[in-house]
Amino acid sequence: MKPFINVITLSVEDLERSLAFYRDGLGLETEGIFGTEFEHGAVVFFHMRSGLILALWPKESLSVEANIPLSEIRSGGMTIANNVRSKAEVDDVMAQAVRAGATITDPARDRFFGGYSGFFRDPDGHIWEVIWNPGMEPEE
Repeated sequence: MKPFINVITLSVEDLERSLAFYRDGLGLETEGIFGTEFEHGAVVFFHMRSGLILALWPKESLSVEANIPLSEIRSGGMTIANNVRSKAEVDDVMAQAVRAGATITDPARDRFFGGYSGFFRDPDGHIWEVIWNPGMEPEE
């Protein structure tokens, strides 16, 4: 395998609610929901700065397409990290996430490795880390 990961898909309970959280609450840009003309096709794509695509897809659709029982589709078993340029930006993004309806699981604080980060859960339980890591700041 020669890994090239350019899409991360989050399974969601309510596509409209998750779209509102990420688009309206966190300010991610998207063209909205498309693919509704296909059974199990409704999806949302967000194009991230790094070229990565963050997709939202209903759990029921993932269950059917991947041939996995719906009861086995779970959220929150991994983290998604948003690397930012400063401690202040960590605090700003964490506050924005709260206003959008996120649940803080660990407030932003200094970490043992010299960085600064905090964790929150989105409405479907996906865990996000907002992190400033010295020497790993993203480009503009």
